[in-house]
Amino acid sequence: MDEDRSIPDEEWARFLREAQSGSEDAPVEPSARAREVARRLREEPGRSQAWRAHRPPVRRRSRAIWSVVGLLAAAALLVVALAPGHVAGWLRGGSGSGTAPLAAESERPEHAPASDMAAQLPTLEQPFRGSPAVRWADGTAGIHLPPARATGWMNREQVAQALTRSREFLEASSLDHGVLNGQRPTRAIAFINPHQQDVQDYLKAAFRTPGRTSDPLLLFSRFDRAKVRLAGDVVKTRGRITFREGKRGAVEVTADVTYVYPAVRAGGSDEVTRVIVRRETVMSWDNPAKVITERGTFSLVSYKEDSTNGGCSTFTGYFVPQFSADRTGPAPDDGPRTDPYDRSASMDTRMRAADGTDCGTASRS
Repeated sequence: MDEDRSIPDEEWARFLREAQSGSEDAPVEPSARAREVARRLREEPGRSQAWRAHRPPVRRRSRAIWSVVGLLAAAALLVVALAPGHVAGWLRGGSGSGTAPLAAESERPEHAPASDMAAQLPTLEQPFRGSPAVRWADGTAGIHLPPARATGWMNREQVAQALTRSREFLEASSLDHGVLNGQRPTRAIAFINPHQQDVQDYLKAAFRTPGRTSDPLLLFSRFDRAKVRLAGDVVKTRGRITFREGKRGAVEVTADVTYVYPAVRAGGSDEVTRVIVRRETVMSWDNPAKVITERGTFSLVSYKEDSTNGGCSTFTGYFVPQFSADRTGPAPDDGPRTDPYDRSASMDTRMRAADGTDCGTASRS
């Protein structure tokens, strides 16, 4: 294809007219290959929803490693001379507020973040303290975009736009402050192909009657503002976007991102807890010559979600984090023990390991 040519408005309108007329070569209506949860429920009606929630672990105090920032070169040399052990700790990656940020995640990591970071409880001033997320980037800055190249029906510039708009969808669905405070994710929904009927049916049910098969949290992050509010304006993220040629020459974009939300009780509280959410969303930017679509929208291929401290088998349409007063004892060991910050395993691997269980135990929060 001509890499410098984009589809004119007249051609786009012709494709939609042909689709409505039912001509032999008309574009087909997209269908989600589908949410992981819905597929499993259809194939195995007796099985519960794919595991999406961990029970929070009992907090334990352990060795803390602090870091120092903003020092002049002479002062830094003095610290090295007086406390070489501390400097070695910083190089391993400490948990203080000045720890150097990690480079972007351009490929899957080989192992989980160091466990010696889980040393201190979060505070209102430092809501990510004691967490690997203290070194993660803020908001969309933590979502790596790959270089664009001509793929499928799109030229390089069109692929670059699809990648950018895919990240904009993630921002609108999982980082927008209005949505986080319980508002309907109108801007995010506008990215989804309105002709994808099964997904549109899911979206209507998710906000009208949220439940096991119509859970909005599969795609959107929401908290009940009357009960919970975010501790500050920062959400830490780590993940990446990849792409390949999909069916019918579509550009298939996969986003695998972990979000860390610090939360406090509404009405005044100093205790900070964290909700950790990992989502894998596969978006198909379809060729309008072959699939009925609208300009600037994608079709959902699949969407999976795995959350820590977001609520276990609760389907209110909101994350329901637990605080210390909610925990009367250690969580029962009724599922696999998982590190929510470990991104070395794929989402498929994580969900297979948790197959058949609604809840598990997080090794840290």
